[in-house]
Amino acid sequence: MTSLAGFIMDQIKLISGVELLGRLLLAVLFLHDGWTIVNNYGAVAEYLAQFGVPPLLLVPALILQVAGGLLVAVGWNTRLAALALSLFCISTALIFHNQFGDPNEAIHFWKDLAIAGGFLVLAAHGAGVFSLDSYLKKAVTITDS
Repeated sequence: MTSLAGFIMDQIKLISGVELLGRLLLAVLFLHDGWTIVNNYGAVAEYLAQFGVPPLLLVPALILQVAGGLLVAVGWNTRLAALALSLFCISTALIFHNQFGDPNEAIHFWKDLAIAGGFLVLAAHGAGVFSLDSYLKKAVTITDS
C-alpha cells in the first residue's frame, strides 16, 4: 500500500511540474514579445497601422502581454489572465494572419489559435499546485479554519 501511495504522490508531483512548465512556456512568449515591442515601438506601431489598427492600441496590447505573461508565469489570477490572452491570440490571428494564400501567414494563424486553445485549457483548469493561486487558496483555507 505504501508503494502505491508513493507512486501516486510521484505522479502528482510530475503533473504539477508539467503544469508549471506549460505555464512558463506560454508566458515567455508574451514576455519576449513585450520586450521586443518596447525595443521596436515605432516599427511595431507602423506595422499595426498597415492593418488599420490604431497605434494607440499598442500600449494596452503591450500591457496585456506583459502583465498577462507575468500573471500566468507566477500563477496569480491565472484564469482571468489566460482568458484575456486567449482572446488576444484569436484577435491577432484574425487581424494579422488572415492571408491564407501565404503559407507562412496560415501557419501563424493556426499557431495563434493553438496558443489560444492552450490558454483556454489553462482558464478552465487553473494554474495548478505550483502557483500563487494555489498558495493563496491554501492560506485562506488555513486562516478560515
